[in-house]
Amino acid sequence: MALDVVGLLYAGVVAAGGIFGYYKAGSIPSLGAGLLFGGALAYGAVEVSRDPSNFTVQLVTSSILGGLMGYRFYNTHKIMPAGVICLLSLAMVIRIGLKATILPTPKQN
Repeated sequence: MALDVVGLLYAGVVAAGGIFGYYKAGSIPSLGAGLLFGGALAYGAVEVSRDPSNFTVQLVTSSILGGLMGYRFYNTHKIMPAGVICLLSLAMVIRIGLKATILPTPKQN
């Protein structure tokens, strides 16, 4: 089982961002969203580690987070945290898409 280190690091960054948002601004929504999305991304990374073709959780979570943070960046024009998380999410979606296209297809008899 090859561990999805990139996926776990991304999940850690998202969770740490939520914790930092709570620490710096006392934002409970940041804490909740960071832990929720970070946990879902970590679960998705574990699933991808078990079976590389099981990327649905990671793809959906990254897409939702990227869309939300992209919308927030569009409205506020603030690089931190919205712009950075949007770019990281986009990079993850591209990574998952590339890995999905090169997965070996099962042989049919």
